[in-house]
Amino acid sequence: MKYQPKKDAKIVLEDGTVFYGKAAGHIGTAFGEICYNTGMTGYQEVFTDPSYHGQLMVLTNVHIGNYGVHDAEVESDEVHITGLICRDFQTTFSRPRSEDSLQDYFEKHQIVAVTDVDTRALVSYVRDQGAMNVVISSDENLSVEELLAKVKEYPSMEGLSLAPKVSTKETYTLGDENSDIRIAVMDYGVKKNILNCLADRGAFLKVFPYNTKIDEVKDFNPNGIFLSNGPGDPGAMTEEIEVVKQLVDLEKPLFGICLGHQLLALASGLTTYKMHNGHRGINHGVLNLESGKAEVTSQNHGFAVDDKSLDACQSVILTHKNLNDNSVEGIRRTDKNAFSVQYHPESNPGPHDSRYLFDQFINNIKQAK
Repeated sequence: MKYQPKKDAKIVLEDGTVFYGKAAGHIGTAFGEICYNTGMTGYQEVFTDPSYHGQLMVLTNVHIGNYGVHDAEVESDEVHITGLICRDFQTTFSRPRSEDSLQDYFEKHQIVAVTDVDTRALVSYVRDQGAMNVVISSDENLSVEELLAKVKEYPSMEGLSLAPKVSTKETYTLGDENSDIRIAVMDYGVKKNILNCLADRGAFLKVFPYNTKIDEVKDFNPNGIFLSNGPGDPGAMTEEIEVVKQLVDLEKPLFGICLGHQLLALASGLTTYKMHNGHRGINHGVLNLESGKAEVTSQNHGFAVDDKSLDACQSVILTHKNLNDNSVEGIRRTDKNAFSVQYHPESNPGPHDSRYLFDQFINNIKQAK
């Protein structure tokens, strides 16, 4: 096979910092908010997680693409990252059950990637300077100056409501329709394996678009409410926050994950903020304050609930905290049957330490009945 030299590629951060690498995936230009994921496996689940919509991903693991892609390992029907930066992008794969290479997968979905990058230096820089917008480009006709001008015009993640871009457009159902456990799922960007974790426990799910009004949910007559994960700034979702308030008042057991957790917090009188970097990976330690047990968790979020706002809200207690920075990882309403966590207990990819939370939700529904 004749050697094919790689094209040059550029990484331009909005503060003017420039890194260089080589082109991979689709040839072109991509914008997004830069973030990094510390997981060692599960890159396809990461790429297809709707919570990553609008993010340009840096993976800290060195070898990416070495086990190819497999249709059963997606969390949604499309790739949601806007682009990828990595150290070693593999164009071949060794796993027999994989259907395709990551290179072909990225070309199919038109995802730009940059490889041969000093990702330790890049992640260290972003860790210190904080999340910011970035542009990557393998278009040789665009200069650094032109790319910098373009990325400075790209909208900030703060203030963006992205649920409309990832939520289902039509309601649909999943699970055993004869089940006496009926859960209304508010889809702000739900992952397939979250739905599977509920359906596998015998629940019948009806998944509603992000902007569904309370009357339509009531018509389904659920005995449980689930608020899904999703991308964007929860503070920008004012109409959805009002609906969550109404959902809480239905007096049905309610469970929220990630963005759903933040919306429950905002609907309960708490506040949220944009984090310096966010938490993304499958190796984040969390302490369950009620059981005293620690969990290794899968996380993906750039916004968090402000722990200081808990002091002024007597109807909400802290149930989980992050063991790295003490940030809020879980809350529970004391006046309603509602709880939520910031991390992803379905854990695909990731350890399954937190799947008990789905059992807890199902038990809450059974006890309420």
